[in-house]
Amino acid sequence: MTNEPAISFAKDIRPMFTDMDVAHMKPAGIDLSSKESVQAHAEAIYASVSGGIMPPPSSGEARWTPEMCERFKRWQANGFLP
Repeated sequence: MTNEPAISFAKDIRPMFTDMDVAHMKPAGIDLSSKESVQAHAEAIYASVSGGIMPPPSSGEARWTPEMCERFKRWQANGFLP
């Protein structure tokens, strides 16, 4: 076990979603500003960002880096801390 600080939604995960991401996904029923919503859709979110599907190239938003994807996966694996 490493001595890395715990990954939390508020400190580490929420800042990875831009305001555009949040606005874009709300009509689809996913609130990226809500820990509960992100947790409920975590597998689909991870698949989209790690597979390079989201954010779409047309958005002008930067794709998630491998480090961002790993951080999200560690947050999942460690129990979705708030």
